[in-house]
Amino acid sequence: MVENAYTWIGFIVFVLLMLALDLYVFNRKPHEIKIKEALLWSAMWIGLALLFNYGVYVWLGKEKAMEFLAAYVVEKSLSIDNLFVFIMIFGFFDIKLENQHKILFWGILGALILRAIFIVAGIALISMFHWIIYVFGVFLIFTGIRIPFEKDKQIEPDKNILVKLFKKFMPVSSNTEKGKLFIRANRKTYATPLFIALIMIEFSDLIFAVDSIPAVLAISNDTFIVYTSNVFAILGLRSLYFALAGIVNLFRYLKYGLSAILIYVGIKMCISGFYKIPTLLSLSIILGLLLISVIASLVIPQKEEPK
Repeated sequence: MVENAYTWIGFIVFVLLMLALDLYVFNRKPHEIKIKEALLWSAMWIGLALLFNYGVYVWLGKEKAMEFLAAYVVEKSLSIDNLFVFIMIFGFFDIKLENQHKILFWGILGALILRAIFIVAGIALISMFHWIIYVFGVFLIFTGIRIPFEKDKQIEPDKNILVKLFKKFMPVSSNTEKGKLFIRANRKTYATPLFIALIMIEFSDLIFAVDSIPAVLAISNDTFIVYTSNVFAILGLRSLYFALAGIVNLFRYLKYGLSAILIYVGIKMCISGFYKIPTLLSLSIILGLLLISVIASLVIPQKEEPK
């Protein structure tokens, strides 16, 4: 029990240290993050995740290591879909590239807290009411079937519940020049569009977690494995955004791959009471579906829209 506590403390300290280095050392001054820098950061986060995965293999065994890798791949691949939403939010509020990093930083920090609550609640529900795993499974299958038929998402901040509630308690300025979340003017504190964009980022992640957390719980019910895989995927999401923001639209078949992954993990949940699919086989299926969708996007030529 003591070793388990030390493991959690060590991991949390590591995450806080990396976030502090990111914000106060490497990105102390707001600047436009170029693709090369973003790719280097993405490679670093993926490398750290794989190194941590090796540590899981050494300390917790092969099965837990495969669970972590499968959960990490699922969370990472599903998070790419969220990049489309981030792009639309920043475009809607006309947020400058040098200020986007700050918003994503605080958004990810909030996501780490929200994910912890979701994961603990999800595992507690499954342990108390095992039948809820079938509810999660059906929900994932339904979500997976729905994805290919979804129309392009629209960003409507004025209709967002959190934004409407926030505006009742604090005035909002249109000033984004200083890149601050809040400003003082006429002896009053105003929120800026950057903070409204942050609310929208948090809200979109909350919606995203409703799909992704049950998908990861289909792979493992170990709180440590589920949360750490989520954290590594989320920590690398910011650099992945800047690396893929300009080319993310090229992966037009990715949504079909994500759809297939959600349907698969949903079926895995629904049959878990009768047959447990080996983790290695699950990992192979998930990687295969993701790889097929990416290759199809790159190989199959895009049809020209009629003029």
